[in-house]
Amino acid sequence: MTVEPARPFDWDGPNGDRWVANQARLDRMLAPFGEALIAAAEPREGERALDVGCGAGASAFELADRVGHDGRVVGLDISKALLARAEVLARNRTPAVEFRLADAATAAFARDFDLVVSRFGVMFFDQPIAAFRNIRSAMKPGGRLAFVCWRGAAENDWTRLPMGAIRDIVPPPPPPGPDAPGPFAFGERRRVQGILDQAGFIDIDIRPFDHPIVFGVGETPDDAIDDAVDNAVSVGPLERALKGCDAATATRALAAVRAAYARKVAPEGVVIEGAAWIVTARS
Repeated sequence: MTVEPARPFDWDGPNGDRWVANQARLDRMLAPFGEALIAAAEPREGERALDVGCGAGASAFELADRVGHDGRVVGLDISKALLARAEVLARNRTPAVEFRLADAATAAFARDFDLVVSRFGVMFFDQPIAAFRNIRSAMKPGGRLAFVCWRGAAENDWTRLPMGAIRDIVPPPPPPGPDAPGPFAFGERRRVQGILDQAGFIDIDIRPFDHPIVFGVGETPDDAIDDAVDNAVSVGPLERALKGCDAATATRALAAVRAAYARKVAPEGVVIEGAAWIVTARS
């Protein structure tokens, strides 16, 4: 068996396509984190808001509802597939949202946004300090920044459970570098603080936010467990870990993952723990 090395997060490729295929499921899972983000952002009637890494538009639509017809929301993403999905979901919806295919790290902005938000979209910058400086260039003086990002992998069941279940069956992939882009790149509070400090932000506040995630649903507990396993294979580190495995090894690994999720069954489905930071700052 060969183990594929960790690969970049290609949002304008396979990763984006997988998120489109699982959009409804993922938005349901992440809804509590998005709600906490919007509460921290405090969007106001008539404001201009930018959603960085907007994906299929869940946060952008919520922002549009809050800023109303007198406001403006722009959703930015680098995935053509996710933006196409956002445009479909936006049909006949008011207030309208403008979606743009652009990288927030390098896009040219007019300095006219009152608010910039991001739901799990800022951990993938190759050069985060430069990226946040560029984001700050989009903000009015005193403009507000709010984003939610994952804490460490060891605190999040969506990676800890499946990867722990297979550790004696499948060799783990090479670990990413401490500052490598990825879902847990902002796991350390000190790093997040340092990036925003160096990017010129002030009044930085970083607070933990923990919330259960309904990771698998179904009419029966077995259905919910099956859904959780399918979810783990569809998005997340398990898909990468199993790539290159022979059929027998993959079968053993998936059986172990299924057993791990079986221990997490609750009345509403398979419920796991999620751990994030809610970060706010001003330009």
